[in-house]
Amino acid sequence: MRNRTAVTAVALAAAAALTLSACGSDGDKAGSTSIADVEASPKTKAATVLDQEFTKPDLVLTDTDGKKYDLREATKGKPTLIYFGYTNCPDVCPLTMSNISVAKRDLPKADQEKLQVVFVTTDPERDTPASLGKWLKAQDPTFIGLTGDFPTIQAAARQIGIGIEPATKEKDGTVVSMHGAQVVAFSPKTDGGYVLYGENTTAEEYAKDLPKLVKGENP
Repeated sequence: MRNRTAVTAVALAAAAALTLSACGSDGDKAGSTSIADVEASPKTKAATVLDQEFTKPDLVLTDTDGKKYDLREATKGKPTLIYFGYTNCPDVCPLTMSNISVAKRDLPKADQEKLQVVFVTTDPERDTPASLGKWLKAQDPTFIGLTGDFPTIQAAARQIGIGIEPATKEKDGTVVSMHGAQVVAFSPKTDGGYVLYGENTTAEEYAKDLPKLVKGENP
């Protein structure tokens, strides 16, 4: 049986700077350190259940249809997974979204319709509503993509313990975006972020936990 690991949201936020992954357009990725590895004892399961929930960010951005999207209002009372990444990421971001998409298909149709998966870009200069929408449609047409002002996005990410930095261009032309690679699950019961997943979480692990997350239960 896998044991549950509890980590405080405050500790997670304080350690956000340690969770950044470097994704370059050439396919290289620098090493990253998981918050859970820093703040908790070794885990034997994918999920880290927080003992203090994150408050869902009061975030209004633009969705892939070019319309304003109020995160709190749109996802109120719904099981929600939030991830900060970018479409030009060569590895972690597409793999994370693909794993969630595969796992979601195992849910009953009613639960699939309840689950909200929100992808917030960390590279808004390149991720326009149109390009973000095209990329997400290939993953899952129901996934929600958001873009907008970088400082607003960065502030929202920090509110849930995710560190992100503006994309930068290397001398060889490679564009690198530093961003935390965690997925935060928000409960439909409290609207609080109560479960954390790292970048190495597999589709099978998500599939095992999603039925409980949809109900607001601890995985």
